[in-house]
Amino acid sequence: MKQLFIAAVAAAMLGIAGPAAAQNVAIVNGKPVPKARVDVLKAQIQKSGRPVSPEMDNMLKEEVIAREVFMQEASRRGLDATDDYKAQLELARQTILIRELFSDWQKKNPVTDAEIQGEYDKFVAANGGKEIRTRHILVEDEAAAKKVIADIKKGQKFEDIAKKQSKDPGSAANGGDLDWATPNSYVPEFAQALLKLNKGQMTQEPVKTSFGWHVIRVDDIREAQLPKLEEVKPQISQQLQQQKLAKFQEELRSKAKVE
Repeated sequence: MKQLFIAAVAAAMLGIAGPAAAQNVAIVNGKPVPKARVDVLKAQIQKSGRPVSPEMDNMLKEEVIAREVFMQEASRRGLDATDDYKAQLELARQTILIRELFSDWQKKNPVTDAEIQGEYDKFVAANGGKEIRTRHILVEDEAAAKKVIADIKKGQKFEDIAKKQSKDPGSAANGGDLDWATPNSYVPEFAQALLKLNKGQMTQEPVKTSFGWHVIRVDDIREAQLPKLEEVKPQISQQLQQQKLAKFQEELRSKAKVE
């Protein structure tokens, strides 16, 4: 009879311990490691945009167990009581809380399609019109630029002179080629000279800018090839999010009473 009673009590205890044990992924040196830690780690990975496959579950479990082992050893050595640890813990707390504030604000103040369209329209207005395929030769002084123009008129190739004499490292190797761009992509003096040229024409006088002296040639002209809204929508959205968040941060700073 006594044996039956003991068996019944043991069974009851197992029944109670079963669900509790299911909430742990392991017992490390006698200390339970809750399954919730795996769930939190999994949620953080998913929050960063990376998928968590079923095959990763065991890897996450091992990661959580390893962390518990390392934390126990750190505590055993008294590292969790040091001033340096406490200072880093406080900085981490601040960083996480501030990140949560900004994330919460962005969720409640999303960038709208109308805002994205408005920003795209500004971009089109500023970059529309003509695109020009331009070459230039950059030299240090006016006399050198005039000699370049004279040599080209005598029959020397623009591209060859650019490769040998141009001080612009970005275009010299390509014969002075600046590729397609709108005039407003350049400094004002360069743009003004460029707009006076037709296809195939070269400046007859050197053009001075803050970079030096230029000899400019227009190779071709076309209507500006701008990306469609859908192609740049993610970039515009991200830019607007950053601008709105920066404004929110500035408003908080300006309203704060700092003594």
